[in-house]
Formats: sequence, structure tokens, C-alpha cells
Amino acid sequence: MDLGIKDRVAVITGGVQGIGLEVARELARAGVNLVLADVNAAAGSDAVSELSKSVTAEFVLTDLTQPESVKGMIDVAMQKFGRVDFFVNCAAILDDKTFEESSPDDWKRMLDVCLLGPMHCLHNVLPIMKAQEFGRIVCFSSDSARIGQARLSYYAAAKAGVTTLVKSIAQEMGQHGITANIVSPGATNTPLRMRREEALREQMGEEKYQRRVKTVEKMYPLRRIGEPSDIAPMVAFLLSEHASWMTGQVISINGGFTMV
Repeated sequence: MDLGIKDRVAVITGGVQGIGLEVARELARAGVNLVLADVNAAAGSDAVSELSKSVTAEFVLTDLTQPESVKGMIDVAMQKFGRVDFFVNCAAILDDKTFEESSPDDWKRMLDVCLLGPMHCLHNVLPIMKAQEFGRIVCFSSDSARIGQARLSYYAAAKAGVTTLVKSIAQEMGQHGITANIVSPGATNTPLRMRREEALREQMGEEKYQRRVKTVEKMYPLRRIGEPSDIAPMVAFLLSEHASWMTGQVISINGGFTMV
């Protein structure tokens, strides 16, 4: 399917690994030029080297918790391309604690990256899209934000904030040709998740950990954990002309884990 997005410009946070990188690859195949933002400079260099074979790609070292760093990211995009058509927020962190075990420092770190980070980005990119009378926004939430999840309480809270933020922006900006939607994945085999899983393996021991893996997989009707390649095509679709009448929606891609 021709998505009709060739030569557009996308800014992707968390764009050099995991789901963000797979989204970048999907968009590059459609001919979209890319600005990838992340705190991982080494992975950023590798991603740009790969993606530059087919489109113009730029990496910007960006700390979403710092407003000036976010402004610099958008400034680079404007200096390089003169426009920002698409904004995709994939950047996130993850903890594995009960709420009782967590501390205010944990909550602040989570909110700074997973909620205030997207807010800083959107506050910078929306005036550009409004002036263009065109823009497509996709932010990542989580099914834990929709139903709650043990050991992910403050992550779920931050992601629930992202969902209502994006829905509110969709209402405010639709008249300016801007759509804003949310993708809500289930468990996906990203580097972030795999690091968490490796820590659990060490804590539990191999035999107990493998029993846990089988239990988790049975919670998914499709009997497997997701891959970044399961998620990226939906993001590309939401950015495309085929989704021009979709806004303020939450799309779960989760192997059937939740059906809400």
C-alpha cells in the first residue's frame, strides 16, 4: 500500500533502538526523512548509518527531561528540513517495583521522561505544525495505563497521562489539520524489556524464570510476546493519508492481552 508520505519529515524520540528504530525503518521504506532523538549516541550513529542508505537521516543527542535539549532537537529538524510533518514519541524508561517499594525519586524520574518529556516535545512542535496547517502525532502509551499492572504502577500512571494529554491536543488542534493518536502496545521484545527480563532471570533462577515465561505467554491469546515489527506498521498507517480522519484514538497492539 502506498502510504502517500514520501519526502515528509518525521521526528522520532527514542528512535535508535527497539520500537522507535523499527518505526524509523518502516518510515524510511516509505521515503520519509528522519530526525532521530535519543540519549544513546553510539546507537544513534549506527541507526543513521543504516537509514541514510535510503533517506536523509539525522541524529540529535536529546535529553527529554531538559526543555532546552528538546528545543535544540526541534531546531535541528527545522534547520535541516524546514518543516516537521510527523512527531512520534517512543522514548521511555521502565522500572520493576511495587508502589510500596518505590520512592518519590522513582516517581519523579518516571514522570520526567515518560510524561513531561512528551509534553516538552509537543509544546515545541505544535506551533510548527499549526503554522503548516498540517501535522501527525503518534505517542506511545501502554496497556498498563488502561487496566493497571502490578509492579508498574507509576509507569502506568505516567502513560495514562500521555493518553489524556494526546486526546486533549487532538481536540485543540484538529481544526489546524493536525491529528494526534496513541499506540498502546502489550509486552514487546525491546532492549528495555529484555534488560528487565534478564534481571528477573538472575533473581529467580533459570527453572523458575522459564515457568514464568510460559505463564506470561498463556496470558496472550496469540501465545507470544510482541516484536517491534508488530508495532511499526500501525504507526506508519496513523501518519499516512489513509488515517487522515482518525484522531484522539487509542490503538492497542497486544496479541489480545487486553480487549478494551
